[in-house]
Amino acid sequence: MRASVKTKDLFTCTTPYLKELFDESLYPWDMLDKIGGYIEKLIKTGIAGYTEIKEGVLVGDGTKIHPSAVIIPPAVIGRGCEIRPSAYLRGNVILGEGCVVGNSTEIKNSILLEGTQVPHYNYVGDSILGVRSHMGAGAVCSNLKSGGGEVTVRGETDHKTGRRKLGAVLGDGADIGCGCVMNPGTVVGRNTSVYPLTSLRGVYPENCIVKGERGVFERKA
Repeated sequence: MRASVKTKDLFTCTTPYLKELFDESLYPWDMLDKIGGYIEKLIKTGIAGYTEIKEGVLVGDGTKIHPSAVIIPPAVIGRGCEIRPSAYLRGNVILGEGCVVGNSTEIKNSILLEGTQVPHYNYVGDSILGVRSHMGAGAVCSNLKSGGGEVTVRGETDHKTGRRKLGAVLGDGADIGCGCVMNPGTVVGRNTSVYPLTSLRGVYPENCIVKGERGVFERKA
């Protein structure tokens, strides 16, 4: 079971306006401090089929934004996204195409690749969510250690991130069950599913099922 934390092993980024950012980042958390400046560059150069609906907020064609949603700049929202009632995008947010941000979901300083769904009462802070990843109702990314201090990603090798705030990294196709808590620096591999109400910590392999206290099992073909 492979449990990599490298960007190239977790994501296949085909979104044209994000590919450069992913290609130049060895680890996903390397991108987090670059999001604001990257958005500013995208807004300055423009993206075909995108409109700046207010200063610092660039939105792709076909995206639906409910009137009660709050979007704090800077932000880029991809084509065909759905931003539902009372969603709160708190700045430094980039969404790929076809994402769903649900009712009362809050996102800040994060990237969601195409087809990602955070549809019900989710918190996503200082996190990177891969292609068609999904967070069940009430699942949250905890991004700050209770005692403060630097977040370390703990896997087969520990990685000091140099960051005080780091939420979760979900590889492409990761599926997080309802009510899960991803502790700071959690990494979930590609196509791994997690049972509801699981507290996650550390690095989880790709193509597995995380069954809470019962353990981690390789997904059968």
